[in-house]
Amino acid sequence: MAKQILFVCTGNTCRSPLAEGMLRMMAEEAGLKIDIRSAGTAASEGCPISPHSHRILQDKGMQGTLLSSPVSHEHVDWAELILTMTMNHKRSLIQQYPFAADKTFTLKEYVRNDSEAALQSEQEKTMAELEIKKALSQSLSEDEVQQWVALASLANDYDIVDPFGGSYETYKQCADEIEHCLHKLLNKLAPDMN
Repeated sequence: MAKQILFVCTGNTCRSPLAEGMLRMMAEEAGLKIDIRSAGTAASEGCPISPHSHRILQDKGMQGTLLSSPVSHEHVDWAELILTMTMNHKRSLIQQYPFAADKTFTLKEYVRNDSEAALQSEQEKTMAELEIKKALSQSLSEDEVQQWVALASLANDYDIVDPFGGSYETYKQCADEIEHCLHKLLNKLAPDMN
């Protein structure tokens, strides 16, 4: 299973560094050897992470600090698994690095259970069929339009909302959501790493 994981968000100052820092500590505690990095689709090189993210990581016991990094070909090539914070990040990466499509998921998508995965797969197939029909300038029936809108809104269920500019409590809620997913991720990775 993946031992080189790249987390991706927008600026690499809030969500992806939280995921990187927390997973590093969790993997170390579990005795798992995982190399973890993070980057941003619109990040600048070497900026400090947000003060709230830094505080959350320090409160959890992380030593040191993380600096932002833009996603690069080297990052994508290095990673065995790329976990994004939103569907838009995932789409952006796959458009820019099509060779990485098979190893790129949203964090929430990757840690879903089998029944959720089967449902998502069926929804993605239906959505693709409707988008192809739309792209070919074929009119959609009223039922198909409603189905397309409903499926498009379901995609947001795989997003972790950006806390940028929010209060410490907003960041804490985001960190809790990420941490919940990271526990599922470790449970998924651990059997193949022992």
